[in-house]
Order: sequence, then structure tokens, then C-alpha cells
Amino acid sequence: MDRRKFIKTAGVGAAGVATATALAAPAIAQSMPEVKWRLTSSFPKSLDTLYGGSELFAKMIGEMSDNKFQIRTFAAGEIVPGLQVADAIQNATVEMGQTAAYYYFGKDPSFVFETGLPFSMNQRQYSAWLTHGGGSQLINEFYKDYNIVSFPFGGTGCQMGGWFRKEINSMDDMKGLKFRVGGFAGLILTRLGVVPQQIAGGDIYPALEKGTIDACEWVGPYDDEKLGFNKVAKYYYYPGWWEGASVGSMYINSKAWETLPKAYKAMVETACGLVSSWMVPKYDAGNPAALRRLVAAGTVLKPFPNSVLEACFNESYKYYDELSAQNPKFKKIYESLKPFRNGEVEWFRTAEFSFDNFNLRRIVS
Repeated sequence: MDRRKFIKTAGVGAAGVATATALAAPAIAQSMPEVKWRLTSSFPKSLDTLYGGSELFAKMIGEMSDNKFQIRTFAAGEIVPGLQVADAIQNATVEMGQTAAYYYFGKDPSFVFETGLPFSMNQRQYSAWLTHGGGSQLINEFYKDYNIVSFPFGGTGCQMGGWFRKEINSMDDMKGLKFRVGGFAGLILTRLGVVPQQIAGGDIYPALEKGTIDACEWVGPYDDEKLGFNKVAKYYYYPGWWEGASVGSMYINSKAWETLPKAYKAMVETACGLVSSWMVPKYDAGNPAALRRLVAAGTVLKPFPNSVLEACFNESYKYYDELSAQNPKFKKIYESLKPFRNGEVEWFRTAEFSFDNFNLRRIVS
């Protein structure tokens, strides 16, 4: 083969493709309809990872569509309060919204499944079930009754257990505690004598400062430092067993979704995937330094006693069995999650956990 001829021909071919692409792009963009949507978030603008996910999403949609598909983002309270995003989507007040599905357990306990069932799987395992184990399909079947189409949208990884003014040495110390805890976990904690409070992120600090609540949890060091909880509570507990995985949701009104051109639907799915691949690593990168700063400033870092975790674990699975007996929708999704969870635990115990346990013992500085 004549190498110089090959390179010359290849160069012409590449240039031709580039020229064709440059010519085609404006033509494709011109054929796209102009669509303007509003996106309301459950989170305040101060949280650059959670709310920042919506901003990144809107930016990417604009770039992919040559600004023909424009999405304007609104923080919690600008259109509706943070805990009313599902209602705003269901009623078509806005076209789409970023939220955590478990906030809406009052409508049906099955809303917990897109965020993450307590004591079930970690972030990677849960994402595997949603994406490749049929989880998202089952959840979207459930959402049909609420005029919602949903996509997983970011996540936090395993969360912290929260901020307490007093030490927790047993379940007796939890009883009667007014504890801000997100969503479904409150149903389990109520059975153990805790008094759960569901409060949107931007409203937690004043409630803790005024003594309206005794303790609170949010996400982890990176966000908790921004919200200032260490200024009004000393003890910082881990882990947040109710969110070993915490998956965000992008809710879309089902009728609005049906009107979108196929290309725009593909953009939404692609941008949701991008946010999911961006958000968890951002937390993983930011949490270590934030935790060091909190401890240096006087925060007392403590694990939940094993007796507390055991009591909460046992009560959780007792409750899941009760719900499954009472609620066919919950049962249908739970019976998909359980065997998938068992397989994930078996696999992770073999490779991931053994590697992590060894590595953590060896790396001391």
C-alpha cells in the first residue's frame, strides 16, 4: 500500500465528514421545534451539588439542542416549596422537577424505591438494580397513576446519620427525639419511639437552632458544612442507614413527556445519565476535606452503637413484610429488589468488600 496516498485519502475523507457534520448540524437544529420548560427543584441554590445537578442538566440540554430546547431552573420555594415538587409535576404546574422520591411516602410507601430502601444496597448496587435489574421500569409503572415519568438523577452515596445535641448510646436515647429525617425512614423510626420531622433542606437549620427539632440529618459533610449544622449540634453520627444509597429523581409530567420530539427525549435521558455520573464523584471528592474541617472545628464524630443499628435493621425488615402483605404495589417492587440485593451482596462480599476491608486496614495515613 502507498502510505502517502493512504494518508492523503484518509485526510480527505475525514475532512469530508467534518464538513458534512458542520453543514448538517445547523440544518438539524433548524428542523427542531423551540421548546421552553421550567424545572423546579427540592433543593436550595446554596447546595452546589444537588441544585447544581439541575443547572448542569439544563446547560447540557441547551448545548445539545443548539438552545432550541431551553430549560429554566428554579430552586426550592421559587415556584413551589421543596416538598411539593411531585404535586407540581402531577398537576402540570411545571413540566419537570428535581427531587427525592421518598419525600412523598405519604402518597404511597412505594415512593421510597427510587431513592433507596433503607438497609438494602449501596449506591452502586442500587443503581445496578434500577438500570439493569428492572427497577426503573417497575417504578415508572407505579408512577403512571401520578402522571409522572421519572429518571434516576444523581445521588449522594451513603449518607451520614445526622447531628445530635446529646450522645446516643442506646435506642432509649432516641425515644421521644424530634428528629428531622428524610422521607420513608420516619415510618420505621416512629415504630421505635422517635418523633420524625420532614423538613425541606433550606428550613432545617432554623428549626434546629430554635429547638423545634432536637436532631437532624441531611446528606454528608460537604453539604452539612454549607448548611452550618455544626454550629448548633455537637455530635455527628454515622452511618445514615436509611440511605446506604440515595438516588435523586427527575420527574416529568407524563403528558409533557409525550409531546417531546424523540430527539429531545434522548437528550433528557442522556443529560440525566451525565448528572448521575457527575454527582456521586463530586460528593466523594468533597466529603473528606469537609469532614476534616468539621472535626477540627469541634465536631465530635461517632458511630451509631451496634444495638441501635440492629434494632433499626430488624424493625425495617419487619415493616417491609407488613407493607408487602398490605400493599400490592409495594410488594411487586420489593419482590424484584430482594433477590437482586441478595446477588449483589454475594458478589460484593467476594471481591469489593474483601478488597475494601484489607485496603482500609493497611492504609493508615
